[in-house]
Amino acid sequence: MNRGLKWTIIILVMLVDLVGAYFGRHVCMRYRQQYEQQQTIEKQAKEKRDFIKKIAPEAQKMQTKYHVMSSITIAQAILESNWGKSSLAKDYHNLFGIKGSGANSKVMSTKEYTNGQWVTISGRFKVYSSWNASIADHTKLMLNGTYYNSNNYSAVVNATNYKDAAQALQDADYATDPDYAKKLINIIQTYDLDQYDN
Repeated sequence: MNRGLKWTIIILVMLVDLVGAYFGRHVCMRYRQQYEQQQTIEKQAKEKRDFIKKIAPEAQKMQTKYHVMSSITIAQAILESNWGKSSLAKDYHNLFGIKGSGANSKVMSTKEYTNGQWVTISGRFKVYSSWNASIADHTKLMLNGTYYNSNNYSAVVNATNYKDAAQALQDADYATDPDYAKKLINIIQTYDLDQYDN
């Protein structure tokens, strides 16, 4: 074999090996990234399922006793506490952003929708011993209303479906978010929370 041809073949083989190694590495990296993304998605989904399972029994207990729909309670807890991950929920067991005063409260930052825009303000929020205590107090708020209107949430308690209950919360100014009812309904439908309604 011609010596020049031999070196050409050797160089071509080396180039093919290098190109193969590069693309092989690239494919491996891509699969690894996809695998890690899938693992993250599965972990987040499990955390969400676990959160729902943890608070659902107390929400159902409150519905049985006081007729506040479990799906609404769970959806509010999800939305207000970011799946139990907010500082207020983690550190002070307040799942619903319920305001408070005195020794059993903490000053925290919160976002409210005012004059067509989101603003950060400081507010004083209740501190609870557990998430169950927070759920029980949320139910109490629905039953007893606010200090200025004891019937403020009566339409929520008397609602016969979660869509009406969600709209009643918005109509009663539970939150400043103009899309509050829509967000609650979306959460309920996405995670089939109406299965927890008695």
